[in-house]
Amino acid sequence: MSTQVHPHHQPQPEDVEVEEDLGFVGNLGAAAIDLVIGGRELYSVFVRALYYTFRGRREKGATLRQMYELGNRSLFFLSITMGFMGMILVYQAGLQAKRVVPDFTMLGATYLELLVRDFAASLGSLMLATRVGAGIAAEIGSMVVTEQVDALRMCAADPIDFLIVPRFLASVVMTGVLIVIGGTVAFTVGGLTAYVAFDVPLQTFFNMRLVDAGDLTIGLAKCLAYGAAIPIVSGYCGLSTFGGSEGVGWATTRAVVNTSLTILILNFFISGAGFLIFPG
Repeated sequence: MSTQVHPHHQPQPEDVEVEEDLGFVGNLGAAAIDLVIGGRELYSVFVRALYYTFRGRREKGATLRQMYELGNRSLFFLSITMGFMGMILVYQAGLQAKRVVPDFTMLGATYLELLVRDFAASLGSLMLATRVGAGIAAEIGSMVVTEQVDALRMCAADPIDFLIVPRFLASVVMTGVLIVIGGTVAFTVGGLTAYVAFDVPLQTFFNMRLVDAGDLTIGLAKCLAYGAAIPIVSGYCGLSTFGGSEGVGWATTRAVVNTSLTILILNFFISGAGFLIFPG
């Protein structure tokens, strides 16, 4: 977490000397300490969000409004993005298969298994992180710099309960819905691409024999994990905003970067656990 410096504070000679004495190792250690402190505070936000999910007294209807904002307004963007992703993946996979073994009978089945197990959730969530995560951080950050969050605290209202929990619940639900829709679009567009580019019949491409319960379980676990991570990380970045409008812009950038990094880390651990539990 960044240390806020008073605007009228002028660096003294001893301050400059301390910064120079740190060197590379000192700066690396300071970055590691900041990372640990930020991780601890992020974990605190997550635990409090879980607590207020069941014990909160947030405004009625706030979750439904956030479901519309996070879900309906992201549907077109995610569908277009996943459609192009599906087109590119199938076309590149078809080109590679044509070079090695010119047999496309399992192209659709293999693509669907990868889509259900990983691609749909990971690619779709990365796209949602750019739109939803940035929006959450910008909105909450603007409330911080305009002292609306301080007004909530003065009214004995926890900002986690009123600002993050509705977005948390909406994201957990709507991320899964959007990923299913986006995956369907990607698979459909991929089938059309295979038919046009490689003359693969649609009945051959739409093959679901390789998808099993393990693939569905891993895909669902990723949807839930990513849906929970996006509002928590972005909300934390928004609440830690300082420095006026410039701070809001920095918080928005930090939210997109940190959320995307969190999704990749979660993908690594969930995929690793999934391959151990469901090796097939």
